[in-house]
Amino acid sequence: MLLYLFIAVYFCILITVFIYAAHRYYMVYLYYKHRKNKPVSDGKLTTLPRVTIQLPLFNEMYVVKRLIKASCEIDYPRELMDIQVLDDSTDETVMIAKECVSEFKNLGYDINYMQRSHRDGFKAGALAEGMKSAKGEFIAVFDADFVPQRDILQKTIHYFSDKSVGMMQTRWSFINTKYSMLTRVQSMMLDGHFVIEHTARNWSGRFFNFNGTAGVWRKESIETAGGWQNDTLTEDLDLSYRAQLAGWRFVFLKDETAPSEIPVDINAFKTQQHRWAKGSIQTAKKLLPAIIKSNLPWKVKVEAFFHLTNNISYLFMLLLAMLMYPSMVARINIGWFHMLVTDAPFLLVATVGISFFYLCSQKEAYKDWKSRLIFLPALMSLGIGLSVNNSKAVLEALFNHETEFTRTPKFKIEGKKDQWADKKYKGKTTLMPVIELLLGFYFTFNIYFAYVNKIYISIPFLMIFQMGFFYVAFLSLFQVLFGRMIYRFLQYFTSSKEDVITA
Repeated sequence: MLLYLFIAVYFCILITVFIYAAHRYYMVYLYYKHRKNKPVSDGKLTTLPRVTIQLPLFNEMYVVKRLIKASCEIDYPRELMDIQVLDDSTDETVMIAKECVSEFKNLGYDINYMQRSHRDGFKAGALAEGMKSAKGEFIAVFDADFVPQRDILQKTIHYFSDKSVGMMQTRWSFINTKYSMLTRVQSMMLDGHFVIEHTARNWSGRFFNFNGTAGVWRKESIETAGGWQNDTLTEDLDLSYRAQLAGWRFVFLKDETAPSEIPVDINAFKTQQHRWAKGSIQTAKKLLPAIIKSNLPWKVKVEAFFHLTNNISYLFMLLLAMLMYPSMVARINIGWFHMLVTDAPFLLVATVGISFFYLCSQKEAYKDWKSRLIFLPALMSLGIGLSVNNSKAVLEALFNHETEFTRTPKFKIEGKKDQWADKKYKGKTTLMPVIELLLGFYFTFNIYFAYVNKIYISIPFLMIFQMGFFYVAFLSLFQVLFGRMIYRFLQYFTSSKEDVITA
């Protein structure tokens, strides 16, 4: 009896993972079906409107100058552009930002430094505070890890000639993709989100979201949607759905890119992923009831459900991973071939579906897409390795466990020669790597068990889990324990060589 109860639970989890993975196929289908529906502006605005650029900061000493400089160099009439540096920093960033703002203010730019005496509401609170004195009819937001392109406003503002457009989002591009295996895989993950998901959702008439940066808002749309709110960790996702529920139309420009810096520290990356995963589930709890009760078409409601709850798949993936050994024991007891022909198709479709999704994103975004496919196995492994970190985030959201908004450290890493191990900021370290390491050993045992019992067909699948947990665990521990030590060694070795050359 217990065996069949376990099998029932196992298959419920497996089917749930399968459904969310199969949804990737649907995203690809929508993308190719609607990719000709590229947004077109109704025409150029006869009179350019005033735009306020908001630059929210919290301890960004390495990148703040780059951000302010690039923002001031945006090609837009100076008399129609004001810049707000919204700084909640508590370190050297304050002095650096003030000096930089003063420098550009003396050059005639309408730029103001604004600092709160508290961090209430975190980023959402800073943006809301800036809104009170924003002069623009439109609000552009750029996070500290972005480098706004000169023509970004010229290429986006005219889409607002349509009075129903409330927000315009550009696609993220990445200035340090080739820095490491981790940054390469992250860029592929984000490409899937922007190239396929955003395009599919927006161009097919479904809801999509502002990504917190590299976009422009109509100020009125923010106000009529209830403004920036801080009851979730993804204030951008929350406001996006509230604005679209209020009737505002959003526009995604796939071919207009905004360069950004990807986290190079895996613990910083995990912090970012934790925030995004937890915030999306918080937003789902907050807004899905209103979405379901609304008069929106069912295609919008269903896609909103999958979009907002997608991160719960990490929790089911982790449960599936933990049940892998009992499932193999069950295969032996009831006949491994009989059970495999039942669950293997689900696992195969789920695995291939995710790979196919990211393959399409690379093909649509890059001419050298074939050379990038070599990183697909690493992407699959990293996604699985993140399941512990992101499952924790999902559980915190489901059970209303409050945590503060934790920023993602930025180091101004633009090329392979740039170093970060000696810099001040670090990603948050937790006990997660220990759990990930134990899961890696657990799957090593599962591989051995499958081999001994001649369940060979399971071994490649088990190895993806093994590599994923080991990769995330070892890299997390390595960067914490040895990153600074290795940097100092390399610094000493390099300086010694330079001394010899000089002598």
